[in-house]
Amino acid sequence: MGMFHDMMTKIFHHAANAEAPVGVPSAHIHPAGGGGSAAAPSAPGAATTSGTATGPVDVGATLDKMASANHEKLDWKHSIVDLMKLVGMDSSLSARKELAADLHYSGDTNDSATMNMWLHKEVMRRMEQNGGKVPANLMD
Repeated sequence: MGMFHDMMTKIFHHAANAEAPVGVPSAHIHPAGGGGSAAAPSAPGAATTSGTATGPVDVGATLDKMASANHEKLDWKHSIVDLMKLVGMDSSLSARKELAADLHYSGDTNDSATMNMWLHKEVMRRMEQNGGKVPANLMD
């Protein structure tokens, strides 16, 4: 399980907890391609591999909600550093290089600006591929 899986699990888990009725625990989430099998949902509305029982995880809404509750003003829509901070991950250059390796980045990791832009787009693309609903303007 790599860094992308960890990031996606944090986002999907947050969305599942926000959607689950009070007192209903959410299932463990194992995004597609993340290794391991998905746990069966524990109750209606609990999380599944490709989002929730009620549909795909709205990544944009989930991250907006997380950002509004965060004490820092994080621009997750444009910055991989801010996105990683928002979900509670290390956003250092070495961590971003590790994420780039996890996502098979073929460019120069010493060109951090180019790598960061690629990482953000690739994370959004893969979120969508794995059951996330990503705002269209982030997929360009």
